[in-house]
Amino acid sequence: MRGMEGKFAMIVQLVILLLVIHGGESEGGELVYNYYETTCPFVEDIVRNEMLSIFVADVTAPAAFLRLLFHDCQVQGCDASILLASPDSEIHASRNLGIRKLEAINQIKSSLEATCPGQVSCADIIALAAKNSVALSGGPFIRIPLGRKDSNTSSSIQADALLPSVTINVDQLISIFAAKGMNLQETVAILGAHTLGAAHCVNVVDRLYKPKPTDHMDLQLQIAIRAACANTVPAANMTLIPNDATPTIFDTSYYFGILAGRGLFSIDSSISVDPRTMVIATQFAADRNYFFRTFSSAFIKLASDNVLTGNMGQVRKQCNRVN
Repeated sequence: MRGMEGKFAMIVQLVILLLVIHGGESEGGELVYNYYETTCPFVEDIVRNEMLSIFVADVTAPAAFLRLLFHDCQVQGCDASILLASPDSEIHASRNLGIRKLEAINQIKSSLEATCPGQVSCADIIALAAKNSVALSGGPFIRIPLGRKDSNTSSSIQADALLPSVTINVDQLISIFAAKGMNLQETVAILGAHTLGAAHCVNVVDRLYKPKPTDHMDLQLQIAIRAACANTVPAANMTLIPNDATPTIFDTSYYFGILAGRGLFSIDSSISVDPRTMVIATQFAADRNYFFRTFSSAFIKLASDNVLTGNMGQVRKQCNRVN
């Protein structure tokens, strides 16, 4: 009997080992949470350590990484196409004005290549950088599935066609994020990413000189924008205006601000007065934990949208060029 028990125990251990190994593979084109368990088990630690050193040198970096994820995922899906360098690639699109930290993604990639050569995709690095940006800025820790592959193509024309305009309305906002599987609460939550960072004058000045009748803007914000953005068409004005009162902290200040008429973008103003979204913004302002939970759910859906997995795409050796 003891011999039988010993053999049975060995079989159980073998089955568990096989399940663990198999669990790190992408089944049926899906992302999985332990994708790098056997191929690069310390990927999360390596990315986090790199991010910490980047943040120490630049407190605005989290906003840049979060925006990078948004702009990558909106065009072709979350596939690192925004990192490809060519005259007609996404990064040269007019709607990618001010996109930063591409070189930092390459820096993280180099560290991973030194430890786990040819394993971790640039698309996964963008997603991990964004989720660490949220956590290290005071926001929720978000556990995300991995296994994205990198695309071979990138188009500035496609980026300008697919990235939302700064004049987007609430109906268009809801439609864009509903296509990614988000409900109304998640749509309002994902816009809470505006709690980090700042905007260029060119993206907000029309609110002063071509205002909509329904625009909801506090007088102090108007004065601040006029002082920073003196020209009606500041195409070359790279002046930045903070998105909210705490632009380096991931918190609920964004919702307090927009409800008081201090939303920087027109869509911020719109969701603060539209009856469908105003009540949700009010709930988020009052309950940080509710906002964090909903944002986490929305973030996972955004970062998992239209991804390349399995045999689709590739794992680039360098993030700015195809293999």
